Amino acid sequence: MTAPLKVGAVIITMGNRPDELRALLDSVAKQDGAPVEVVVVGNGAPVPDVPAGVRTVELRENLGIPGGRNVGIEAFGPSGTDVDVLLFLDDDGLLPHTDTAELCRQAFTADPELGIISFRIADPDTGVTQRRHVPRLRASDPMHSSRVTTFLGGANAVRSRVIAEVGALPGEFFYAHEETDLAWRALDGGWMIDYRADMVLHHPTTAPSRHAVYHRMVARNRVWLARRNLPAPLVPVYLGVWMLLTLLRRPSAPALKAWFGGFKEGWTTPCGRRSPMKWRTVWRLTRLGRPPVI
Repeated sequence: MTAPLKVGAVIITMGNRPDELRALLDSVAKQDGAPVEVVVVGNGAPVPDVPAGVRTVELRENLGIPGGRNVGIEAFGPSGTDVDVLLFLDDDGLLPHTDTAELCRQAFTADPELGIISFRIADPDTGVTQRRHVPRLRASDPMHSSRVTTFLGGANAVRSRVIAEVGALPGEFFYAHEETDLAWRALDGGWMIDYRADMVLHHPTTAPSRHAVYHRMVARNRVWLARRNLPAPLVPVYLGVWMLLTLLRRPSAPALKAWFGGFKEGWTTPCGRRSPMKWRTVWRLTRLGRPPVI
């Protein structure tokens, strides 16, 4: 018999939700099987009191969501390889079931091609999963598990070998689309991604636009995502489709101004290393239901 996969959890915090963080840590500690090792990263803020055995890292400045998570990854050794599986959990989330870590171990053990698992996010009071939290185009049934082409940033599990092989999250993104950047690189490297409805994170229902930087970051990072990862002929198609979708959603004038400012910034600032995916990966994304033009 092989040893069970070793699981570590990365949680970043701004230090402003100590009660929620403590509840999340308690829910991680209650997971079945071998204990889950935990690292809490204070992203430009002190880490609140945490239980004994939880490691902490305090950063002097806010590195953004991907930057903070990358620091947490390295706390588990180079590319996180001191553990087999990395859980990424929002600090105001909570694992309502005690079998989530064990389900992750079973899923990764049973499927050697599986690189990333996206959990189902549900409101703790209503049990409702927002449509935007189902990472596929056909999102009407959040209880249906399937292969997908991206994942949810604050409720997922990543095989550490994926990070070692294709690289960490794009720290320069700061916020928005960093998960899709990693997902596309993982798929291009031969890994698969699953959405699992039975692996649940409770999280209060929110709107992404609550973040002041939302519209600018979404637009800038969408351009960076395309420039970094797509074959050249698909870049204008992908960005043209998303510009049309943005206009059809009729955002407010300030939001649209911020969006176009971010779109321009995406073209005029460095996006990091360009490594366009193979055309067979484009076909794989298409077969999985989301061709990389939308």
